[in-house]
Amino acid sequence: MNIALKSLQLKAKKDVYTHLSGNHLSKLFGEGYDFAQLREYQIGDDIRKINWITTAKLGKPYIKEFHSNRELSVVVCAMIDGGLYFGEGNDKQKRVTEVATMLSYATTINSDLFMGVAYTQNSIYSTSPTKQIYHIEEFSKYIYDYPTLGTNLDYNISIQNLFQRVHKPSLIFVVGDFLEDVNLSILAQKHEVIAIIIRDRVEDRPHILGEVTLTSSKSNINLDTYFGKKSIDKYITKLKKHDDKLQQHFLAYGVRWVKIYTDEDVLAKLMLL
Repeated sequence: MNIALKSLQLKAKKDVYTHLSGNHLSKLFGEGYDFAQLREYQIGDDIRKINWITTAKLGKPYIKEFHSNRELSVVVCAMIDGGLYFGEGNDKQKRVTEVATMLSYATTINSDLFMGVAYTQNSIYSTSPTKQIYHIEEFSKYIYDYPTLGTNLDYNISIQNLFQRVHKPSLIFVVGDFLEDVNLSILAQKHEVIAIIIRDRVEDRPHILGEVTLTSSKSNINLDTYFGKKSIDKYITKLKKHDDKLQQHFLAYGVRWVKIYTDEDVLAKLMLL
């Protein structure tokens, strides 16, 4: 048993069950299966809902109302590659795991259907739609343990696959660092999409390193360079341009998003959504 992973899962479960444990407190009337009440027919009501036995007894039309079916289909999608191999203690990958685990637990306490999908360079890990804790913990374990170093993921190919995989209109959380170009428009046409960006603060504001050998965590290619103020300014300008474009894309297609740094409280940031 991985003690660090188990501690992460227990913390996520405790946070969710302590702070997000309120199920739907009231039921809505709508299309469902739980009988709610009988009431008089009103103009515009669906005549298929008329209860003919009651109508015959009382001499005027009555309809049956049911509690609305509130069960959601929730998909938690983790984008995993070498970009997560960053920071002291591999914190980015741990935060992706924590976020995915917390969202999954939150789904089950609302009695909704959870489906976990993790995309990597060479494989796709997917659970069937479920409400079982076992599948959540296996999904969490896969993300936590996956050897990311030297792997590179194409976000857009993964998004295309996810669109083909999820047939029922769903609430989809896409979790990753979003440092590559990504197009969520195809998902947003059918589903409600929320992007959760996981970053290390040093990625957004790197330190001056001087002469250094940089190694790509995606390709393992080394680069001997001088990383000073000019290099940092150039990098920050490019990153800001990328993030501005990303946010405009989210805005254009109604995608909500939140950025979570590795040193921030995950639950507090998720509750902002």
